[in-house]
Amino acid sequence: MTAGGKRGVLTATRERLRAPEARRGLELHPGAWWLWALGLATAASRTTNPLLLTLLCAVAGYVVAARRTDAPWARSYGVFLKLGLAVLVIRFCFAFLLGSPVPGSHVLVTLPEVPLPDWAKGVRVGGRVTAEGLVFALYDGLKLATLLICLGAANSLANPARLLKSLPGALYEAGVAVVVAMTFAPNLVADVRRLRAARRLRGRPDKGPQAVLQVGLPVLEGALERSVALAAAMDARGYGRSAQVPRAVRRTTTLLTLGGLLGMCAGSYALLSAEGAAYGLPVLLAGAVLALAGLRLGGRRSVRTRYRPEVWGVRAWLTALSGAAVGAVTVAAGGAFPGALHPPAVPLTAPELPLWPAAGLLLGLLPALVAPVPATQTGTSRGTSPHQEKEAAQ
Repeated sequence: MTAGGKRGVLTATRERLRAPEARRGLELHPGAWWLWALGLATAASRTTNPLLLTLLCAVAGYVVAARRTDAPWARSYGVFLKLGLAVLVIRFCFAFLLGSPVPGSHVLVTLPEVPLPDWAKGVRVGGRVTAEGLVFALYDGLKLATLLICLGAANSLANPARLLKSLPGALYEAGVAVVVAMTFAPNLVADVRRLRAARRLRGRPDKGPQAVLQVGLPVLEGALERSVALAAAMDARGYGRSAQVPRAVRRTTTLLTLGGLLGMCAGSYALLSAEGAAYGLPVLLAGAVLALAGLRLGGRRSVRTRYRPEVWGVRAWLTALSGAAVGAVTVAAGGAFPGALHPPAVPLTAPELPLWPAAGLLLGLLPALVAPVPATQTGTSRGTSPHQEKEAAQ
């Protein structure tokens, strides 16, 4: 085969392996994004190693940068980053001002201690600030910040409206409430940005207490208008209407659903704790089976029809399994590298980076390769011509 023929074969193979554009019918299922993010959050909950937590944040940030769109909910990732940073700073300040339960011998500074009454024994304000206490606060705060960043990644990648449409009929009413709650923060952020941009165009300050007060009222008005419009749309579409089913079916549905959800909660808690990892997975699977059976029966009360149901394809499986693999690797590494996953603050030691758990976290980058490319990125990432972009827009 000639050199030109080899280049042609390599080009054709590369085009077949390249992720498609996220057109209608090719978009990734929103549930896959949430399963991927929950896998990353499970990994974050199993370690306090700052190196592994930073790697998880980098993995989530890279996937968000590669596959998020320009929708309002996709712009909320920066807010979750700032929220995680705020949690880290607050936890650090609390450890500095109120002390830490971790004993330490490396005293950095001694603050004036405020005397407290006897009923507040065990609580102190001021006193010795040790390096061990601050390191422990840093590990603990970074763990919570990473959890927020992982959930923020799912919130910015998954379309809430499409996620609501994918829910079982028995969870439709509860799903509407959850989706409204999930879209509140992104819409609020979009309103604040729009109003601040309008103030800058008018030559008015957009920072400071006065600007915050003047922006707050229009933001609340916009939230109220959206609530009224949503209520009118739900009423026009017959929200809450259900079919009549026998009483025995309703009771069986309630028992199966509640029992399954309790089993899933118990199994999830066992998986997140170090002691219950052995029986956590069977309890979780049994609870999932019971919950699915209850939701299947509960779907008989729903008289809703679905227009173009969401498709769970191979790429959705790969995305969900990559997050599950990240969580499974971290759970398995907890028994093999307990000291590396939970570096001690006493005595002060530099955290180590375990190699194969760190390599397992990189499996979370798979959605950046297999998930469909958003339409807003295809013009720059694939080198399309202006004529092709015009045809795609039409």
